Order: sequence, then structure tokens, then C-alpha cells
Amino acid sequence: MPSMTKVVRDRLYIGGDWTPSSGTGSIEVIDSTTEEVIGTIPEGTTDDVDRAVAAARAAFPAWSATPVGERVAFLTAVGEALAARMESLADLITHEVGMPLVLSQLVQVGLPMASFGSMAQVTADFPWEQTIGNSLVVREPIGVVGAITPWNYPLHQIAAKVAPALAAGCTVVLKPSEVAPLNAFVLADIFDELGLPAGVFNLVTGYGPVVGEAIAAHRQVDMVSFTGSTRAGRRVSEVASATVKRVALELGGKSANVILDDADLSKAVPDGVSKCFLNSGQTCSALTRMLVPRDRLAEVEALAVTAAESFTPGDPFEGTSRLGPLVSATQRDRVRNFIDKGVGEGASLLTGGPEAPDGLARGFFVQPTVFSSVTPDMTIARDEIFGPVLSIIPYDTEDEAVEIANDTEYGLAGGVWAGDPERAKAVARRLRTGQVEVNGGGFNPMAPFGGYKQSGNGREFGAFGLEEFLEVKSMQL
Repeated sequence: MPSMTKVVRDRLYIGGDWTPSSGTGSIEVIDSTTEEVIGTIPEGTTDDVDRAVAAARAAFPAWSATPVGERVAFLTAVGEALAARMESLADLITHEVGMPLVLSQLVQVGLPMASFGSMAQVTADFPWEQTIGNSLVVREPIGVVGAITPWNYPLHQIAAKVAPALAAGCTVVLKPSEVAPLNAFVLADIFDELGLPAGVFNLVTGYGPVVGEAIAAHRQVDMVSFTGSTRAGRRVSEVASATVKRVALELGGKSANVILDDADLSKAVPDGVSKCFLNSGQTCSALTRMLVPRDRLAEVEALAVTAAESFTPGDPFEGTSRLGPLVSATQRDRVRNFIDKGVGEGASLLTGGPEAPDGLARGFFVQPTVFSSVTPDMTIARDEIFGPVLSIIPYDTEDEAVEIANDTEYGLAGGVWAGDPERAKAVARRLRTGQVEVNGGGFNPMAPFGGYKQSGNGREFGAFGLEEFLEVKSMQL
């Protein structure tokens, strides 16, 4: 793989300036393929959060009064600036996260570009005011937004919050994941170069229990938008509740892919495997439970093994690699532990396993793994693994398949495959989940994204995503 010059980011972006942290600590950023240090960032403090929030609060009156057309022009310019940096950004995120380079270009940079570009259009077309009887109903920015984002799609998740927040007229304090933070500094560079008014966007890096909790608890933060684990989301809600601020959460998933008895297995099964293994399984909406008719189980198993074994693990900068490493040693060990639990609880291991892939002792790699004859009570059928591990669960009737699919604390995503599209849509309506792919339908960055149950509150993307950052005022005339 290409070597990377170590990136030293020793300042935070607060109030329109690159400024030192009030603390002296730094955090190392690790290349997930080589296990080498590729960068350092400041270990931010609660004092840094206080400064950032104060800057955001001071900038809010002017930014919220900025004409919509000016905000639209800024969002468009950010999308164009990301496009101009696509190659270097994709390279950087591949080093940080491990996604194969070609996918990083399409997904890790392509989706953030789309978020800023599409949000510009949504903002321009949005109904900011409406008349209801004798009332004028107006939508106004909620205020200062604290955004706390994860490492798996780092820039994408930042854009999903920052683009609509700025579009709404809010100001932002961002804490990116300390595991994959370097891309956030590039976005701050772009904002600085484009002349975003001081304090409208602020970047404070650090650890969740310090910086994240300070943002969530802060009395001058009007809303916190968090993406991450359900456990951490519960903590954000708890801390934020003291000030009764709005909380938007996009959390974990254990999504079911229901393959019905009239489905074309030759299409459904390989597509399902790829939806489970995208980004080495480090995807909150991954379709990790494949529910299949019991009398077609052997056929599904053969197709799944063939598909899984085509996901060649290796250097994400090599074109032949389809499965990069996991993001960290902690994540790798966690996933391998889940694989051990699957074996221990009696699931049938069809391919893969807990051992490192051949020739890949260095790097945080896990073999593409498929279990079959998984029962709904097994750990691998209930817990979010966040790795390239698929659980095939047989069922006997359509009603049972729906019952198994809904028997989870999560409700983020799902899939349904059927020969009859109307039958597939009918089953999709029965799934208690925020989005459902019908016969492999593609991701739509303009459609609302978010979860039922413990997968979160609120929606991201498109007009629904913009509304999350708005208050509604009724003026009785």
C-alpha cells in the first residue's frame, strides 16, 4: 500500500481560528491496515467545548438571519470543494477506516458531496412559512447544535448533520470520532477557505466521556445530534435530559433480510451478502440476518458461501481486495469474540472463522464469515456485531419470518425479496423498521434515514433531515 506522510493536527477550529487546546494531551490515529501511527490530533477538554459553544452562540444571531439564498450558495460551494478533493480525501479515509479505495471514493466522499449538494436544493425549495387559518406558521433554526459522529462513515455522518444544520441557520460544534478524525479537519479547512463566518462551525476533537458529554450537557447547546452505538446513545440522552434539549439519535441495528419462497435466490442471496459485508460489516444498517425458507436452506447456503468467499480480504489500496480491515484492534477482537460465541452456541460455521485471514497477520482483518442454522435466541442473532459476519436463519412460514424479523430491540433497516413485487411491499410494510430495501432497491440520499425502537429518534437526509434542526412557531394573526 502507498505510504502516508504523518498528519499532525495540533489545533482545534474555534471561532473561525485554528487555536490550541487548553489541554496538553494528544491522540494518535492508527492506520487500520498497517497498524502504524498516521496522525495525531488534540485531546480536547471541557474548557475547549465551552469556548466552542460560546463562539457558536455568538455567531447564531447573524447566521440565522442570513438569507436562504446565501446559505444555499455556501452549501453548493462546499459540495464542489469536496469534489475537488475527492482523491486525496478517499485516500485519507481508506487509511483511517480501511474501506477499499474505489468504494471510499464512491461512498466515503461521494455521499458527503451529495449531502451538501442535495441539501442546497432542499433548502432552496423548502416551505419556510405556511398559513393555517388565521395563523402564520414559520420554521426557525433551533440554535446551537452539538454534533457527535462515528468512525465507520466519518465524513458522511458529519455531512449528514452539518449540512442540514447550517442550511437551517444553526451554528455547530462538532466532535468527530477520535478513531477516524483527520477527514473532519479537511472539512474545517474547506469552511475556513470558503469564508464561513467565524463561530458558525467549530471543531473540538477528543474522547466521548469528556468532550461528547460536555457537549450533550451544555446549557447553551440547544440540540445534540448523535450517531453511534445504542449504549452510547442512551448515555447522550441521559446527559442531555437535564437541560431538556432536543436529541436526535441514529444508533445500532440488527437488520433482517427476509427472502421469501418465490424470490430469485441467485440474485437475492449474493445481494444480501454484499449488503452485510459493505465496509467490512461496519455499517449500522447492514443486513446481518438473512431469513430464508427452511426447505431452500441448502440452496441458500451454497450461494452464500460462494458470495462470501468472493470478498477477498487484503490491502484496501489493491484493486483485487474487496474486504478491508476493521477499524481498530478493539473492533477486530470484538468481532472475533462474536464468531467464537456463534460456534460455541451451536451455529453452523459455513465459511470464515475467528482466525486471521491467510497472509494478513498485520492489520485488523477478519475473515468473511457465514453462519447457518442460527436460531433467533443466539447471541449472533441478537447483538450488533459490526463485522463481516452473516447469520442465516431458517423459517417455515411468512408470518414466522415477519415475527423473527421484528423480534429485536433494533429497527433501523431491513430487506425483502420476492418474485412478486407487491407481495414484497406487503411484507415490507409489516417490518418495524425505518427503511426497507425491496428486491435490492438502492440507497436514496434524499429519503429519510433513521430507526424505530432502540435504533434511535429522528431522521436524516432530505427535507426530513432539515426539519430536525428547525423549531416551529405559530403567529396568530
